[in-house]
Amino acid sequence: MERTLWVLGLLAFFILCLWLMYRAWQKKATRQRDRIGELPTVPAELGAQLLEPTTGVYLGSTIAPSWQDRIAVGDLGFRATAELTRFERGILLERDGATVIWIPQESVSAVRTERGHAGKVMTQDGVLVIRWTLPTGTEIDTGFRGDDKTVYPAWTADATRVTTGDDE
Repeated sequence: MERTLWVLGLLAFFILCLWLMYRAWQKKATRQRDRIGELPTVPAELGAQLLEPTTGVYLGSTIAPSWQDRIAVGDLGFRATAELTRFERGILLERDGATVIWIPQESVSAVRTERGHAGKVMTQDGVLVIRWTLPTGTEIDTGFRGDDKTVYPAWTADATRVTTGDDE
């Protein structure tokens, strides 16, 4: 009987911990809601495709400059398999089972590689991170781990060329 009470007590404690984590996530989302606001919508005309689509995993978005301050609003904080494509007018991130993220070209401030993002740590330069500004003025980082890391130099070089207007 004593063992049964211990098991039930631990089970109740475990459920309490899960509930407290859920409540903390909800409170974080409430605090961030005004800073995040509405995401940009995908325009009807994307412009010419500058880079081929690359598949991988969307790691989440964080409030810049912290690589661990994950955004809890909507589904921006959840990982998903995704496809990342660069167009003249911006970057399209199509996620499986989640909303599409459109990053307008004028909002992109940097595309770089990092070792980690949103609680995910990889090898050196294992994560492609896009820093951009939301319509509310909040700067965020969106992380993407590509299946083929050999495309990263094209993404980082293209971001510099398109953003600064330098022609090579």
